[in-house]
Amino acid sequence: MSDPVAARVAAIPRTIALVGLMGCGKSHIGRRLGGVLERPFLDSDAEVESAAGRPIRDIFETMGEAAFREGERKVIARLIDGPPCVLATGGGAFVDPATRAALLSRAVCVWLRAELDLLVLRTAGRATRPLLLTGDPRAILGDLMKKRYPLYAEAQVVVDTRNEPSENTLARVLAAIDAWWTNRESEAR
Repeated sequence: MSDPVAARVAAIPRTIALVGLMGCGKSHIGRRLGGVLERPFLDSDAEVESAAGRPIRDIFETMGEAAFREGERKVIARLIDGPPCVLATGGGAFVDPATRAALLSRAVCVWLRAELDLLVLRTAGRATRPLLLTGDPRAILGDLMKKRYPLYAEAQVVVDTRNEPSENTLARVLAAIDAWWTNRESEAR
C-alpha cells in the first residue's frame, strides 16, 4: 500500500462502520474504502436478509420493526466481533441504543453527514427506499435528520459528504479516521 494514510488506517484492528441516513454514501464509499484498505465490504442490511432468509421488507411486514432491530443487533454484533471489515449499516441501526453502544465500543464509527438537498437528490426515484414512498421524500428525510442526526453525532469520526467525486470524499474519510485513531492512541499513552 503506497499511501501512508491508507496504510495506517488499514492497520487499525477494528471494523470501520459507516453510519448515516439513506443517500449519504455508506455503500458507495464503503465499497471503495474496503478496496483501498484491502478489507471485505459488508452491508448490514444484506447480512440481515441473508441471516433471516428473507427481505427486510418481509421482516418488517410480518414480524415488525422490533423483531428486525433484534436481528440487526445480533448480526452487527457478530460482524464487529469478526475480522476487521468495512461495514455499511442501515440508516436506523445506529439509532438503536444497544447497537450504537456495541458499535462505539468495538468499531470505528464514521458518520457520513449530508445536507438535505443532497439526500433528496441521491434518493430521488429509487424504489429501493420504501420509507420514502410513503409521502414527501424531502419532508420524510428532514424529519429523519431531526431525529437521527443528534445520535449519529456520537460517532467517533464525522465526515461531510458533498456532491463531488467519490475520491474526494474517500480521501477525507481516510484522513479523518487516521487523525482520530492517531489522537486516540497518543492519548492512551
